[in-house]
Amino acid sequence: MPVPKTVPNAESADAAVTAGPRTAGLGRVLITVYLILALAATLRAVYQLISKFDEAPLAYSLSLLSGVVYVVATVALLKRGSGRIWRAVAWCALGFELAGVLIVGTLSLVLPELFAHDSVWSYFGSGYLFVPLVLPVLGMIWLRRDAESASQLADFEGQGSPDPNESLY
Repeated sequence: MPVPKTVPNAESADAAVTAGPRTAGLGRVLITVYLILALAATLRAVYQLISKFDEAPLAYSLSLLSGVVYVVATVALLKRGSGRIWRAVAWCALGFELAGVLIVGTLSLVLPELFAHDSVWSYFGSGYLFVPLVLPVLGMIWLRRDAESASQLADFEGQGSPDPNESLY
């Protein structure tokens, strides 16, 4: 009577153990910072748009856009394990965020007259201690490592499952 193949090799077992839950440690900190930035940028922009839109419409509109991007990124990072769509949304949000910070940051240096007041992304996020510049890069690194870790875990789980053509008895 054949014995099912359920014992993985030591290498894949080590990979699965080190993979661990990806919302622990750096992942939890990253998502928390995104949540705080999403709330701060969105609430600040809503207040500015309501109370003083005529003073700096471009800057305040960009701040609202950045707040919405942070909300989308936060949700997508939280749901990234639910399927490829949320992972793709997370990549798009982080890419859009990085492009926004670089473009608006450059424009605020080269053409400061466009921005009567600072937006979240002005001067590469200097008003937020450059967190808007660093955060999407860290998010992309984390997403990539998270995908690699999930792939290693899937490989490990696949090795431990019995061959469907073999009898368990």
